[in-house]
Amino acid sequence: MKKVGNQTYMMSNTVAIQNTACIVGPKEKAGPLSKYFDKCLDDEFWGEESWEKAESKFVKETVNLAINKSGIATKDFDFCFAGDLINQCISSSFGLRELNIPFFGIFGACSTFVESNILGSIAIDGEFAQNVVCASSSHFCSAEKQFRFPLELGNQRPPSSQWTVTGAGSDILTNTGNGPFIKAITPRKNC
Repeated sequence: MKKVGNQTYMMSNTVAIQNTACIVGPKEKAGPLSKYFDKCLDDEFWGEESWEKAESKFVKETVNLAINKSGIATKDFDFCFAGDLINQCISSSFGLRELNIPFFGIFGACSTFVESNILGSIAIDGEFAQNVVCASSSHFCSAEKQFRFPLELGNQRPPSSQWTVTGAGSDILTNTGNGPFIKAITPRKNC
């Protein structure tokens, strides 16, 4: 039995984080963590016509960067677990469609990236996959339209309000490697 305690599961097989990639927008670039990102952009549209198209480009380029850094051929990936904050995981779906990797769209809001890593770990631990790509993206402007107040209304934001990141992150999980390793998972429970 892999279950230990009430909701934690131990991995029986190796699940290694082989590589990572992250691309962010201008606000994140101006922050204290900018030196840790692979690419920091000056334009939140990144040459696209809409925020949604920019977000698709964010996830596409971030995943491609992680795959290239890994040295694993795209054809050798068994699954892609990815999500974003737009209905139907549109940014992920459109951004990743050219990869031709079996895709699972995840919507977990702030937990999407962790959920993708949990599901990727389960796939590798269960020997359904050898190589998995996980990703998550968001764009402040598209998230505002979807969840808060449309930017077009010109509402004033209090200084204490939340600010959704403009960016994307990706990692490559494999069944071999030097780690770091995912040894256990603890999914949350709805209360």
